[in-house]
Amino acid sequence: MRIMKERVLSASEFKAKCLACLRETEQSGEAITITRRGRAVAVLGPAKQPIRKSPANSWARKGQIVGDIVNVDTSDLWDVVRDVARPK
Repeated sequence: MRIMKERVLSASEFKAKCLACLRETEQSGEAITITRRGRAVAVLGPAKQPIRKSPANSWARKGQIVGDIVNVDTSDLWDVVRDVARPK
């Protein structure tokens, strides 16, 4: 069992150290109580839901290039376009 020491900050101190408090809460998982004139007005705590990972690189190393992607013969595609564009 881990005993968590409750951290209490005044609103002005929280304002000055906001980013550091966010980082600390994220890392430790401990809540911070924010007070105004000695009265608790808010509690900063870790998010309940896990943050979704970015889809960047989710397809990395999962595809395979087959054939030449630079020097591809597309002349047959142009014939199809000419046939469609030509009035009947």
